[in-house]
Amino acid sequence: MTIEISHLRRLTATLLVSLLTLLAGCSTLDRGTPPKLAGNATWAVLPFANHTETPLAGNRAEAIAESLLRTQITAKVKRYPASAQQETLFDGTERKQDEALAWAREQGARYALTGSVDEWRYKVGVDGEPAAGVTLEIIDVASGEALWSGAGGKSGWSREALSAVARQLIRDLLRAGLSDVH
Repeated sequence: MTIEISHLRRLTATLLVSLLTLLAGCSTLDRGTPPKLAGNATWAVLPFANHTETPLAGNRAEAIAESLLRTQITAKVKRYPASAQQETLFDGTERKQDEALAWAREQGARYALTGSVDEWRYKVGVDGEPAAGVTLEIIDVASGEALWSGAGGKSGWSREALSAVARQLIRDLLRAGLSDVH
């Protein structure tokens, strides 16, 4: 009887791990080594580029990133004014980033968070799974140098909201980039 119980426990544990893996959805993350960051520094959230066909996907990802940044650090966080960053189909992203970085310097920010959205949609098909692809970058505002970058993609299940999948992806990326804040 003891052999059957231990076999049953192993089988149950294997099934539980398999089920949890299946429920987690698919995601891929690539990220650099986290930089040493000052914990009390002021941060600026700069505009996110939208490389998708989904209108305002960059603004949506930016709002999620700002919210998560505020929960993961105790420092002051400022966001580039929305009135200055309205997305257009053929905007000069390079020029907009330069202007936003100059704004961050004026605000006294030490670090800036920016990024891009490469996928933001519900997949076409029977289930219509949500899928998000995002890159994040932490920038030294004074020099304009990228201190850290990470990229990831995540898809969820048909009953999940796209914003929830994107929030999980951005949270995982931010945790990696902010893991050495002191």
